[in-house]
Amino acid sequence: MPLTLTRADLLRSANFIAGQWTPGPGALLAVTDPATGATITQVPDSGAAEALAALNAAHAAFPAWKKLPARQRAQTIKRWNDLVLAHQDDLGRLISREQGKPLAEGKGEVAYAASYIEWFAEEATRMNGEVIPAPVPGRRMFALKEPVGVVAAITPWNFPAAMIARKIAPALAAGCTVVCKPAEDTPLTSLALVLLAHEAGVPAGVLNIVTASREKTPEVVDLWLDDARVRKITFTGSTPVGKHLARRSADTLKKLSLELGGNAPFIVFEDADVDAAVDGFMAAKFRNGGQTCVCPNRVFVHDRVHDEFASKLSARVAALKVGPASDLASQIGPMINDRAVEKIARHVQDAVARGAKVLTGGQRLPGLGPTYYAPTVLVGADASMACSCEETFGPVAPLTRFATEAEVIAAANDTPFGLAAYFYSNDVRRIWRVADALETGIVGINEGVIAAEAAPFGGVKESGYGREGSTHGLDDYLHTKYLCQGQLD
Repeated sequence: MPLTLTRADLLRSANFIAGQWTPGPGALLAVTDPATGATITQVPDSGAAEALAALNAAHAAFPAWKKLPARQRAQTIKRWNDLVLAHQDDLGRLISREQGKPLAEGKGEVAYAASYIEWFAEEATRMNGEVIPAPVPGRRMFALKEPVGVVAAITPWNFPAAMIARKIAPALAAGCTVVCKPAEDTPLTSLALVLLAHEAGVPAGVLNIVTASREKTPEVVDLWLDDARVRKITFTGSTPVGKHLARRSADTLKKLSLELGGNAPFIVFEDADVDAAVDGFMAAKFRNGGQTCVCPNRVFVHDRVHDEFASKLSARVAALKVGPASDLASQIGPMINDRAVEKIARHVQDAVARGAKVLTGGQRLPGLGPTYYAPTVLVGADASMACSCEETFGPVAPLTRFATEAEVIAAANDTPFGLAAYFYSNDVRRIWRVADALETGIVGINEGVIAAEAAPFGGVKESGYGREGSTHGLDDYLHTKYLCQGQLD
């Protein structure tokens, strides 16, 4: 089925450097539809030369963009927000086609992305400094906020619009310039957003994007890591890659925001509203087919309510409609690629071999295509299984029984990761005990949908550091300059 856009020129197939759409080195990267494997288009498979050209453009554009009054930067970013919302349908179609999520989710992601653009447009005018009381007469002391400089943004495939917005909007608001490398699986949405930013008035060189395959990505990114002109790296992806970025950037002491892997627990206590917990779990787990960094990966259910929760959840999961985005009834689309499906199947097979039982799902869906996997509920999961130790990143819900609060807190925290956690309880005292005890950067309490532009998003432990969204998200693109003026008496 051909990709039909109301505005055909949103489908771009070139790098954007110094305000110009430029071809790559000649090598091309095919962007495919995960539902069918068909090629949508080809984009440049860029290397060090393109990365350097983008960096040169961003470095040259930084002084003027930094000096532009914050209100003018804000007005430009607001125009970008307006254009994104005006093209929500087309952008939603792009997301659904290259990433695979249902069309309703694709359009919803565009609105979510726009919320960050609007938020940081408004935050641009609130980069207030401080007047510090002087310890001696005749002196004035100030702390000012300044942009860090050129930012390199490396974005993932699972939310190709939202992740671009969550990184680039605060960078532009702060007065930084940007070089960006989108995920090799989903570059088309990113390129379309950059086109709209340029139309909104973002000057040439302020925002640059280069595409590259998995094999060529290190060539692109390592150039930015090694160049002292890049002053910040912002990355969402796996913990091993985040560690590489931290090590490689150490020689030039760049600022880093790393939103890395997760292994989120979802806890249902005996005093929980079971129906509400099922609703919250469905919203948290099966959005984007379970391919989100904050979706529950380990499900702990108290003995007293385990069977009720498992039964109600299985009925809901079995009723999910699986299919391509072209079917408007689809609630779960294809996984992003063959590697993703192989990992999901391996986790389920390992769990069953170690004693877990499949209540629903548990198999590929070859009748739909090689990248489809049935939404799955397992019971009898334990800490020995791969699905408990690794992030499955798919529509699999492994349930584990527990008996005491102390037991489940220990199990929930028994992971090197600490991005998100969820729990359901109606005991006010327990709510505050558990929220305090969980070792994560984000906690959902009787709520499965936790992300918002006004809230700080990020983790602890090996889930990374830095925050996206909220006023803290802007601070990650700024440094503080202290001014001391004397001889005023």
